[in-house]
Amino acid sequence: MNSFGPPATSETAGRDLEASLQRAGFYPLLVSDVVNDALDGRDCLSHLVHLETHFDRNEVHRHITVLVLTDDMLVVTHVDDQQLDDAGEQVMAQVSTESVPVSQIRSVVLSCTYSQPQDYKPSDPVRELTLAIAWSGSQRLDVVPADCADPACEADHGYTGTVALEDIGLRISAEADGLQAVQDAKAFARALRAVSANVTAGTGHAGASLRFPALGQRAGRGHHRR
Repeated sequence: MNSFGPPATSETAGRDLEASLQRAGFYPLLVSDVVNDALDGRDCLSHLVHLETHFDRNEVHRHITVLVLTDDMLVVTHVDDQQLDDAGEQVMAQVSTESVPVSQIRSVVLSCTYSQPQDYKPSDPVRELTLAIAWSGSQRLDVVPADCADPACEADHGYTGTVALEDIGLRISAEADGLQAVQDAKAFARALRAVSANVTAGTGHAGASLRFPALGQRAGRGHHRR
């Protein structure tokens, strides 16, 4: 169950961000410098750190996505590494940052999965969560072969698919990342919605008037789509 505490100060939120980067352990000094440079002096209101490790044959690849919310911007930082030699002595880090005005965010989509919904209780945790944020109008197309209701049909029905408005999507599961990582993602989405609504209402900056859920102290690993 989410807990709501007193509004976090920018100093506290900044310390929590640094602690999350240290816990993620993915070139924390480099990632911290990149994130702070992208913030350009703005104060952190809320953040989400998402670390993923995947395997490609004999190679291990990792990348990290850091979302930082300020009172007027969503700062997206992505860092991944690449091994340049078989011994792993030569490694290159690729860094990208994007600063998105909160006023340009078009949608914040939160998709949640619950186990045994027939026995649902308000205290039941979300087992898996996908957070999708759109601001530029980019569309993701998922296409699969089309079929029909006749199991004996061998005709070619072409393809069918869905189009999703999405600039970034993060998928986090309780099994892979832990329940706290899922709660962190929910808390960040709630903070982003609150700031977006405040800006849309014409009140200018969100600032300290908003009360955000306290984020957990653990960074999550999961699936990342860009």
